Amino acid sequence: MDNDYFSIDAILAENQKIQCTFKVDIPDMGHLAGGSDRDIKALTKAPIPIWLAYIMLFSDWTDFTIPSPFGTRVRNALKAEPRSVKLSNLVGAGGLWYGFGKMVMDILSEEQANGISEVLTKAFKGRLLEVIDQAQHFAALGPAGGGGPSTDTAQSFREGLDGTERELFALAQESAKRMKRWHEGNDKARR
Repeated sequence: MDNDYFSIDAILAENQKIQCTFKVDIPDMGHLAGGSDRDIKALTKAPIPIWLAYIMLFSDWTDFTIPSPFGTRVRNALKAEPRSVKLSNLVGAGGLWYGFGKMVMDILSEEQANGISEVLTKAFKGRLLEVIDQAQHFAALGPAGGGGPSTDTAQSFREGLDGTERELFALAQESAKRMKRWHEGNDKARR
């Protein structure tokens, strides 16, 4: 995912909210906190879209905590078994967990950003082989599909894919289908 102005994925990732704690009173902006108060008072906590949080953080009006999709609990689950975590459930808006992580990294200190980067990279590497394997498997089955408990596990895995992983799944599946058609076409020509 890039930070292109016209990228839908970037827009959706920037719309994710992070929990901010205001350091100063901000007059006439109470609507940001979602309450009926006219002003935001210092030490008020409110979820703010990341695109707005950039301005508030760099103006030193707020602090923020690492969002729960990148917290200790998720990190431990990813360390134990990356394929068991449903990344799509961790963030809304199409499950763009990697994109949201990239946006969060942009506002962190270098040390914290490196920690998030490591989590994102290890999760991606740990899940990629399964994504490609599942895509090729279901491309080989064709439209009839399959049944049984292994299919339920595979379906559960696919439902938990992040938006980036879903794109890779679709590309790998289409590639496997084309390879199969090409191979079958060559077998017919040899006969």
